Amino acid sequence: MLLCCIWLATAMLNVGESAVQIPNAAFLAAVRKNMSSHPTVIVLAAGLGSRFGGDRHKLMHQWMDATVLGATLAKAMSSQLPLVVVTTEALSSSVREYVAARDVVVLPSIGDDHGAPLGVGYSIAAGVAASPNASGWLLLPADMPMIEAATIKAVAAKLGSHPVVFAQYGGRRGHPVGFSAELYSELVRLTGDEGAKRLVARYPAVGVPVNDEGVVVDIDTPDDLANALRVLESLRQRRVLNTV
Repeated sequence: MLLCCIWLATAMLNVGESAVQIPNAAFLAAVRKNMSSHPTVIVLAAGLGSRFGGDRHKLMHQWMDATVLGATLAKAMSSQLPLVVVTTEALSSSVREYVAARDVVVLPSIGDDHGAPLGVGYSIAAGVAASPNASGWLLLPADMPMIEAATIKAVAAKLGSHPVVFAQYGGRRGHPVGFSAELYSELVRLTGDEGAKRLVARYPAVGVPVNDEGVVVDIDTPDDLANALRVLESLRQRRVLNTV
C-alpha cells in the first residue's frame, strides 16, 4: 500500500478547482509494471451523515459490540485485500483504531471555494489516487456494517474480466462496486456527489449474485439503524435454527 505522501506526489487534488492532476505517462507505465495482483478496497468514510441527525456522526453509533464504522472496517479487513480508508479529520482517530495510518487518506474539511462539501466523487478520486498500483478498486461505503467479507472477495474475483462489477442481492444492485485498473484516469477525475454513477452507466457492468442482504443495507437514518439491527438479529436466529 502506498503512503499518503506518495499519493500527494503523484496526484494533486485541487480543492478550489475540484480538479485532479493526472500522473504523466512515464509514471503510469512504471505503475503498471509494478501493479498489484489484487484490487484495493476503498472504504468511503468522509460523508457528513447529516440525515441521521443528532450530535454524533452516524458512523459512530453502536453496532453490536463495535460501531457502524468499526464493523464495516472489520469486514473489509477480513477480506484480506489491500485497503484504503478515505475519511475526515473528525473521524480519523476512530479509523486508525482499526487501520494503519499509512492506509488512511484524510480529506480537508474546508470544502470547495463556496463552502460546499467536497462530495463522494472527490473521496473516490482520493482513494484511487492513493493506490495507483492496484489491479482495480472496490468502493464500499462505511455505513454498510452487514456486508460479508466473502461478498467483497466474490466481487473482487470477477473484476479481472470485467471493467465494472457490483454485488447483487435478490436482483437489487448493491455494494461494493468494483472498477478495473483501465478506468484509473477517469476515477481520479471524479468530483461532486454523483460519484462513479456515470462510469457504471458508460461501461458494461456485471452483477455478482450473492446471498448477502448486507450489500443493499446502509445506515442513513436512526430508522435505518434500528431496521438493520432487526434484520441482523433475524439472520442470526435463522442461522441458529439451521444448525440445530
